Amino acid sequence: MTDTAQPGNADQIAYWNDAGGLTWATLHESLERQIDPLGLRAIEALAPRPGERILDIGCGCGQTSLQLAEAVGPGGAVVGLDISRPMLKVARERAAKATVTQASFLEADAQTHPFQPGDFDAVFSRFGVMFFSDPTAAFANIRTALRPGGRMSFVCWRTMPENAFMALPLKAALAHVPPPPPPQPNAPGPFAFADADRLKGILIDAGFSEVALVPLDRKIGSGDLEQTLAMALKIGPLGAMLREHPESRDLVIDAVREALRPHEGPDGVMLDSAAWIVTAVSP
Repeated sequence: MTDTAQPGNADQIAYWNDAGGLTWATLHESLERQIDPLGLRAIEALAPRPGERILDIGCGCGQTSLQLAEAVGPGGAVVGLDISRPMLKVARERAAKATVTQASFLEADAQTHPFQPGDFDAVFSRFGVMFFSDPTAAFANIRTALRPGGRMSFVCWRTMPENAFMALPLKAALAHVPPPPPPQPNAPGPFAFADADRLKGILIDAGFSEVALVPLDRKIGSGDLEQTLAMALKIGPLGAMLREHPESRDLVIDAVREALRPHEGPDGVMLDSAAWIVTAVSP
């Protein structure tokens, strides 16, 4: 299924259908190994029930949609929604291989898609809601998809310095490349919802009630030293910096490897992460 999105998130749509989406689709197994424990906590907070209809916003390559589909069972339904065609291709292939018929996927922008009012019992997202150009409008639109009393649960990042799995490689690289320009305050991106008060205000203004944010702190990892290094060099701000400064690549690789090495153990490289588990209700 495909929805023609309006221009509100045009930059994000372009990015996630080009380099961003292709990279995530290629590295999805390592990325999912890293963030799966955090998504499972958000699913636990949602408490999906057999027979429910659930909307999975920013479903990516489909891991959470399939997890939710297992929870709702054959009598329920899960619709995974994303703007990234490359990642949705992976998601559809996985669902077909697993013969999970209660999961389907929709290419659409959650900020503008005309949802059928009250079509879902619950909304979920694992790191898929921080990229809206107008987050209040986006969440107001998402809320229309929920029945009265419908639940929402999602997980989003707190600040960059609290998330060593991203901050540590970047800090090591800055000895060899110029620092990136500071991000615009509250701009769409991984850390757009780091400010708890701002996020609560957005959800309340969008019409949600019973808004709660619970901090989640735990070490996460994507594999051994070389696997972690490979992902750090391609994903997030460090990957963008290397694309701008390819002449520094060898020096950066050595520096990041040495920064990661002390954190390798029996479970691979494990680094601190910091997120919010957010829950809310549609009145």
